[in-house]
Amino acid sequence: MSKVLVVAEHLDGKLNAATAKCVSAARALSPEAVDVLVLADDAAAVAAEAAKLSGVSRVLAVSNPANAHAIAQVLAPQVAALAAGYSHVFGPSTTFGKDLMPCVAALLGVPQVSDLMAVEGERTFKRPIYAGNAIVTVEAPAGQAVVATVRTASWPEAARDGGATVEATAVDAALPTHTTFVGLAAGKTDRPDLQSAKRVVSGGRGVGSKENFAIIYQLADKLGAAVGASRAAVDAGYVPNELQVGQTGKIIAPDLYMAIGISGAIQHLTGIKDAGTIVAINKDADAPIFEIADIGLVGDLFAILPELERAL
Repeated sequence: MSKVLVVAEHLDGKLNAATAKCVSAARALSPEAVDVLVLADDAAAVAAEAAKLSGVSRVLAVSNPANAHAIAQVLAPQVAALAAGYSHVFGPSTTFGKDLMPCVAALLGVPQVSDLMAVEGERTFKRPIYAGNAIVTVEAPAGQAVVATVRTASWPEAARDGGATVEATAVDAALPTHTTFVGLAAGKTDRPDLQSAKRVVSGGRGVGSKENFAIIYQLADKLGAAVGASRAAVDAGYVPNELQVGQTGKIIAPDLYMAIGISGAIQHLTGIKDAGTIVAINKDADAPIFEIADIGLVGDLFAILPELERAL
């Protein structure tokens, strides 16, 4: 029987929804146990949240001042030390997981399975390749731990009706001193996190300028949505790159995705193909985005969005 360790992602004392999706992927293995590992300065609050996830057997809470910031080189030795006895170690395929899990795999001396989107067996999984245009089945080697990042857009969040036990845990691992936290530069916003938001409004090159992007923010605020952008909009300097959605940005699966002034290049479609309802607004009736949109509206976004806002 398999036993899975899920590395929790959290920020500002709150558990990221990506962790709940990793738990769903872990449960697909029908394992003997699913444990969640919380590494933080003070892990109590996040661990209590993780304990509510359905299907979790126990939560390992590691409190250490060294874990105040999510530095992969500091967290990885602790994860690797605690991985003993587990057949699988899962982390989300987010910025956090893509940074951390390769370091864990390297320390354990095993290959990593990236963007796990379906479980076919205890060591057999499906993952996307070629910008999501093909799905490949991979098999992890027997006799060693499976380290994987979970494609969060492919899995639902685990319910929050569980009652796992929380265990304060100490880790005997030498932490490196060559990598230290200096500072964090991040935009401050009251909008939902792009990777976990239920509703997302994205703008593309068709918005025209950084100043014009205000119309996207206004609609997003009206809907209580996160804001995203195509690579073309990011490259043009309309918005910072943390808002980029697509193959080289964030892979998301909101219930509602609104693509405004976005033509629909394959790299962008890769990032949104798992969205629930896709709404496209574009003046070009032949734009590729309309091929996958559930609702399409051809017209001038600067005329349509004010009308939408008034209707809302």
